[in-house]
Amino acid sequence: MATPDVFLQGEHDIFSSASPFDFTKGDAKSRGFAIEKKIEYLESLNDRVSNRRARRWINDRILLELVPRLSGDEIRGLFAPPPWGDDVRPSPFCMTNVGEWDKFRNIDMDKEAGAIEALKGSSSQKKSCGDVDKIAALTAWHRVDCRTRDAFRRSFLPELVHGYEESVRAFVSDAVGKEVLVLYVQDPFHRLLLHGVCEFYNLVSITESETKGTKVSKMTKIKKKKTGNNELLTITLCQFLRMAKDGFW
Repeated sequence: MATPDVFLQGEHDIFSSASPFDFTKGDAKSRGFAIEKKIEYLESLNDRVSNRRARRWINDRILLELVPRLSGDEIRGLFAPPPWGDDVRPSPFCMTNVGEWDKFRNIDMDKEAGAIEALKGSSSQKKSCGDVDKIAALTAWHRVDCRTRDAFRRSFLPELVHGYEESVRAFVSDAVGKEVLVLYVQDPFHRLLLHGVCEFYNLVSITESETKGTKVSKMTKIKKKKTGNNELLTITLCQFLRMAKDGFW
């Protein structure tokens, strides 16, 4: 059985200056060839021994040959991050005036709790108001006929819809209580969009023909529902359609 002394002698023969595998002063190709020969020789020894200590020594030598030699800067770089390396530059938090941070750290706990609760209340109130407006706009949108909703998606025409919407919103908020709003829209597609605006604001709209001599024109009569909520929505139809186009809904 092979003994560790035999492999210690083998180590001296392989890695001594007189070894035929010594190409430390040659080019990179020669050094690489020498390393391959050393590894092959060690692997051949590993197959012929049964001594655990000798096999461990051979495996250690193989790993040492496979690991590249590190320079001093490379070794130092392994331990550069804190807490082993150089000191970290102080953060802006640390460089700020200590007195100002003392006021922040030494704030009364009751005042701190009150300030936090106030911030939570304001944010939740804003969120709840926003949610209510969104729900109201979605409810109004679902009042619009499905065919009209498809027409809005295909062809928004924001300027036209905005003009209809301004007239309708002024009619809804009219304090005098005007009973009927009449709009003359001759284009069939534009009338479809107008009916969609009326449905969004929960109004009744009917298109009738009006004859003047030989000319026949279309007029749309818009009325408020006797039963129903006619309050103006915070989110307009144009805003809703823009947000839907941008993927907000």
